[in-house]
Amino acid sequence: MPDTPAYRAHVAIVGGATAGAEAAEKLAAEGALCVVFEQNDRPYGKVEDGLPAWHVALRKKEYKTIDAKLQARGVHYVPCTGIGRDLSFDELLKEWGFDLIVLANGAWRDRPLPVAGADAYINRGLIYQNPFIYWFNHHRDPGYRGPSYELHGGAIVVGGGLASLDVVKVIQLEMTCRALAERGIEQDFVAMEVEGIPATLAKHGLSWDDLGIEPCALYYRRRIEDMPLSEARAGADAEQMQKTGAIRRRILEKAQGKFVFRVEPQWTPIGLLTNGDQLEGLRFAKTRVNESGRAVVAHPGEIREVRSRLVISSIGSIPEPIEGLPMDGELLRIDDVEHGKVTSFDNVFGCGNVVTGKGNLVASRRHSSKVAKFLVGRLESEATQRARRSASQLDELITRIRERQSEVGYGGDYRRWITRFLPEK
Repeated sequence: MPDTPAYRAHVAIVGGATAGAEAAEKLAAEGALCVVFEQNDRPYGKVEDGLPAWHVALRKKEYKTIDAKLQARGVHYVPCTGIGRDLSFDELLKEWGFDLIVLANGAWRDRPLPVAGADAYINRGLIYQNPFIYWFNHHRDPGYRGPSYELHGGAIVVGGGLASLDVVKVIQLEMTCRALAERGIEQDFVAMEVEGIPATLAKHGLSWDDLGIEPCALYYRRRIEDMPLSEARAGADAEQMQKTGAIRRRILEKAQGKFVFRVEPQWTPIGLLTNGDQLEGLRFAKTRVNESGRAVVAHPGEIREVRSRLVISSIGSIPEPIEGLPMDGELLRIDDVEHGKVTSFDNVFGCGNVVTGKGNLVASRRHSSKVAKFLVGRLESEATQRARRSASQLDELITRIRERQSEVGYGGDYRRWITRFLPEK
């Protein structure tokens, strides 16, 4: 692509997955030069290993969408460059000469289980969602050397969103495949995910009860209608929220029918059940949903002790902190969530999961699109500044881009690069 000083603004975008690619395409289409800094060799983020392996069609669709956006005119891809790791945020802000910085670096860390001392039992009865899904996607790969997990019937899953349903499905599918293998029956988990467990078992003259497996249970702090399984329309009124709640209940009931798991709404974990260095379950308190929609422990309190050899926490993911960026607890400190303006900076904005804290692809793309649309309005004022800058300043930025690309071995051919780093299967 030709590099000319006609760009309306120079924009750094941190993260090349769903949110970053969306912002890059929209801003580039309005005349901005967009430099996408991706921490990995491939830009797909949680799409690649945050989704269980059976999401074949969705994964391919997302890959295709991201690829097209990152190859748009005016977009420069800079892989293997983590901000805060390979390049400091301060350098990006002060030395590269960007007019705007858009943070689309997503949410890569599991939100801690909110029970004091829980993390002392990681891999000793407690597992977090992200490494668990990674294990599921790869433990069958030849030469796999990652974490190894042993599944047990009656597992506890703490969560309530779509990612939690994926965790539940992984447990039930893996346990079913194991039980069938013990009977000399080899079953493809992808096919079983489509058909459902009862239908698959029926083909072999079996039922779930025949397997003798205790199903896992999903514990959610609010009501079933509150589960974030379907996004409510912005500004939805009471009637629309009621319809959304009904949709969420239907989604859950369909999943339960296909994957044979229990759901325990309105319970929140408050304590650990331990035996030496092993976690053996959780203590839960009954909750009620108050007027603002928050789950609070009911009074007088009802307590339940649930014992299990396996607890999986699936309560969301949070962004990795970057030195120089203000944090508000687990998330970026934001002045304006709708437009993603980061506190203390006039020209730094966040979009997607790094702001919302959600792992939902649709929600991430929607938020990024909204932020990009807002920033398009900023390009007019930025264009005035650009007019006062010399062509040599643009040349300096382009030189920096090329030098960093060269350092990581990227020659500028996006398609060739992506093909080079295709996974083995």
